[in-house]
Amino acid sequence: MVSGFSRTSVVASGFSRTNFVKNAIVIGASSGIGRALAQVLSENGYSVGLAARRENLLHELTGELPTPSFVKAIDVTKTDEAMQLLRELISEMGDVELFVLSAGVGFVNPTLDWTKERDTIDVNVSGFAATANVIVEYLQSRGSGQIVSISSIAALRGNRAAPAYNASKAFMSNYMEALRNRFHKRGLPVVVTDVQPGFVDTAMAKGEGVFWAAPVDKAARQIFSAIQKRKEHLYVTRRWRLIAWMMKAAPDWLYHRF
Repeated sequence: MVSGFSRTSVVASGFSRTNFVKNAIVIGASSGIGRALAQVLSENGYSVGLAARRENLLHELTGELPTPSFVKAIDVTKTDEAMQLLRELISEMGDVELFVLSAGVGFVNPTLDWTKERDTIDVNVSGFAATANVIVEYLQSRGSGQIVSISSIAALRGNRAAPAYNASKAFMSNYMEALRNRFHKRGLPVVVTDVQPGFVDTAMAKGEGVFWAAPVDKAARQIFSAIQKRKEHLYVTRRWRLIAWMMKAAPDWLYHRF
């Protein structure tokens, strides 16, 4: 764990532990669920830190938000740089109680094209873990807060058409469980929320074999409701709980067939 935060540094820029503006940072805010969730957070009174690789899209989003926002161009695949830029964004905002890790990529890759596998791992594994590292460090210093990851129902089983994607989402969900255990062991009231969506109507879904695809704004509002309720786990939309149960319960011979 790289040091960089102290208990005094998390109470800065006019904020106090008993009286501070609600602040959230969304990593991966330029599109999809991250963008929609940034909008919902702003509608509900949060000042939002917007982080993603495509800075122009973040600036477009700021014009749609009713609350103040902070923009930081972060490419999570450049892990050392991403970690430093995230620390800077936290400092600029003064105090942050909520973090959403929504940066992600995915490919249907039955030929195992290595560039697609590599890019998936760079974003969903290395980039995710690097930014989570900074967030954990900060929330430990702050003493409370919430971290939310946008994983996937794909985390539940492997998929021959998208090996790296499913495996990377399993990494995210297991990492979040480990962080939850870490905070619990330290007696810190930090909520760790693992969101596992099914199909959501975003560019990542690609429209191939998609069923039960939820509108992205509906998905974002369900996630925000889970944040408010400080839930530790959520399937989005809720009916995907049935699919999750079937995926986990299916014997290997049946799962491999379908």
